[in-house]
Amino acid sequence: MELPTPNDLRERRKSLELTQSKLADMAGVSQPLIARIEGGDVDPRLSTLRRIVEALDEAEGRIVRAEDVMNIDVRSVAPDDSVREARDLMLDAGFSQLPVIDNGMPLGFISNSDIRHVKEDDVTQRPVSEVMSEGLTTVELDTTLDEVSSGLDHNSAILVVEGGETVGIITDADIAAHI
Repeated sequence: MELPTPNDLRERRKSLELTQSKLADMAGVSQPLIARIEGGDVDPRLSTLRRIVEALDEAEGRIVRAEDVMNIDVRSVAPDDSVREARDLMLDAGFSQLPVIDNGMPLGFISNSDIRHVKEDDVTQRPVSEVMSEGLTTVELDTTLDEVSSGLDHNSAILVVEGGETVGIITDADIAAHI
């Protein structure tokens, strides 16, 4: 990754007709810090530089957020649904997993793999809550596409939440469709 120079930042800010104060507000830093960075007087932390670059990207309309790529039609099961219901829904929809949601709150995922790994003759009679995986990643609506992509490096799906309630889901297919 090539980092922008102080001159790159200054030129980009000026081309967007942003003042140092406005850019500072957008990035959540102080105006004197912007001035010192642009003057080459200070070497900012990577996290600070990232916030400044994201603010510039947003000013250019280049930031894509979770709400821009998420699928709002979230097919899910409840924790007290049977594994049979979950399996049938996955088969009908062509999914390999489903989020487990209770009154809007994400609890985990149930996947074909979870079902396969249960050592029981008739796992389909058990409730989803006994078979599901609890590990899941959630993001807010305003999470950047870069952050979502990082999450998808370790998860096959990410749930989008607002106020703790599930409002969407993002998979690699959603990212690919956007690109």
